[in-house]
Amino acid sequence: MSTREPLAPPRAPDQQTQPPAVELNGIVKRFGSTTAVDNVALSIESGELLTLVGPSGCGKSTLLRMIAGLMQPDAGEILLAGRPVFGPSASVPPEDRSVGLVFQENTLFPHLNVRDNIAFGLKGKSRRQVASRVAEVLELVELGSFLKRFPHELSGGERQRVALARALAPEPTVLLLDEPFANLDPNLRSQVRGQTVEILRRAGASVLFVTHDQLEAMSLGDRVAVMGSGRVEQIGSPKTVFHLPTSRFVAASLGEAYFLPVTLCGNGQIDCEAGRCASDCQLTGDRMEIMVRPHDVTFRVDPAGSGRVVGIEFQGAHILYQVQLPSGRRLRCQLPHTTDVPLGTAVAVQLAHGHEPVVLPARAE
Repeated sequence: MSTREPLAPPRAPDQQTQPPAVELNGIVKRFGSTTAVDNVALSIESGELLTLVGPSGCGKSTLLRMIAGLMQPDAGEILLAGRPVFGPSASVPPEDRSVGLVFQENTLFPHLNVRDNIAFGLKGKSRRQVASRVAEVLELVELGSFLKRFPHELSGGERQRVALARALAPEPTVLLLDEPFANLDPNLRSQVRGQTVEILRRAGASVLFVTHDQLEAMSLGDRVAVMGSGRVEQIGSPKTVFHLPTSRFVAASLGEAYFLPVTLCGNGQIDCEAGRCASDCQLTGDRMEIMVRPHDVTFRVDPAGSGRVVGIEFQGAHILYQVQLPSGRRLRCQLPHTTDVPLGTAVAVQLAHGHEPVVLPARAE
């Protein structure tokens, strides 16, 4: 995809003049005795890209479908650009909500060409208006010369960009994307993901992006909301949620994480099996743990070391070494590909320099 103009930064919403593109208050959805969405409250500002991440079955897609009007909540309120579309005083049908949808199946009409697929949602406009808007969004997704092609004549990435153009054409209040890249192969997925973000930034769209892919969630969103068992567990910038998770669940939802029991030394230091480090931990209790990720841990070869290399995984630019600690716990250390430590080597494990520890209450046994 060409880059004929610089990528626009995320739009800074004018909070005094623009209501949130989406506002959810106390949303609940039950299926029989199962609560799929449990008292969810969140908002998406105008021009913001919010990613919603969590395991399969946690309620992500159900929440998206309720915003779109494809499913009715059992309780709560939904507002789009300040307009109630569901709640005690309103129940607006899907076609009147000004919501754009893109699913993992691009759902293009196979018998319609690109132009007619995009024009399909532009009801009530003159031919000139339709032609102008179709040309505008095709230029936005850089497929202006594909007007007369049919879906079977397009690559997977091109079909997804046409689906995005079709969703953007009516200028919706919010665009909802539900795992839109799930059916693409890994290399194409990465490429199309970058193209999609660029398109959305250029369009100034307000977006809710649903995914279970951790990397996708962090690389796409202005903010990330982590969802589990029907609840939003934490919401914040990708950097904050990744480095400062509020629970074990959130930590594991955004990457590989290990938890080691810690002892508070009382002098601004904490001890664990991976070494000692400074901490301003304010928690109190008998049982606490430190969260470490593979890049937080390193080791040195030491015949007297209490750790032992029990696994090696070459990943190109780096190597993941699995190390067994004296307690029997195992964790993985990410080191440069230039390291060469054989299986069975005794090592001294330590926290990487600059590690800022996250201390959490220990999981109940």
